[in-house]
Amino acid sequence: MTIEVLHRDDLALGGFAGLKERRLVMAPKLFGSAANSNTWSGLANFVFLSDANFNPKGETTLHSHQEIDVISIMLEGRLNHQGSLENGQGLEVGDVQVQRAGGEGFSHNEINPDNVSNRMLQLWVLPEQAGEPADYKFYKLQNKLTRVYGGKSEQDETFSSHIVIDIALLTASQNFSLEKPFLAYLATGKAKLANLELQEGDLFQGEQLNFTAESDVMLIVIYEI
Repeated sequence: MTIEVLHRDDLALGGFAGLKERRLVMAPKLFGSAANSNTWSGLANFVFLSDANFNPKGETTLHSHQEIDVISIMLEGRLNHQGSLENGQGLEVGDVQVQRAGGEGFSHNEINPDNVSNRMLQLWVLPEQAGEPADYKFYKLQNKLTRVYGGKSEQDETFSSHIVIDIALLTASQNFSLEKPFLAYLATGKAKLANLELQEGDLFQGEQLNFTAESDVMLIVIYEI
């Protein structure tokens, strides 16, 4: 079983406005020649992943998106969400917001209200159907596996897509397995995968996943159904 690993801290620190980030996935199908050659190209319509820290009182400033689904996962601190979708929503640790731009588009500004840095992950997925109306979903992660994106069109718990994003909160010695090609990010904690020792900030991919947590972890798993 071959597993490839990309470590967050090996990448250059960039960012814009009031946040600093390391971009681990920048798909050429979206970014073209602007894609950083040190990043990975994602998986099908999954096209972007960044691990970001907002400066104290930092914000993104108001900006817009179109024909993209934006998933934000709060890891440390808080965010105040402003914009054309669910203006005034607050995010705390373990909260996930998913904004669908569609053809209508949305504008937003994410603001750190505190005097200390925070941490957020952002993932982007291209929608499978153009021209959808803008929409918003919100999740609170539980001590289990939580699907925050993707699935069949017959359900409305998540935005439907062949790309699935599941988030697993595991304690030491708990396992997670998947018998299909995957891309995964260890957002917090330490873990073991075959003979590999994984740590916070490791992005990894392979043909199948057999993962064992060695501490409390947050594992984000992306795959196709």
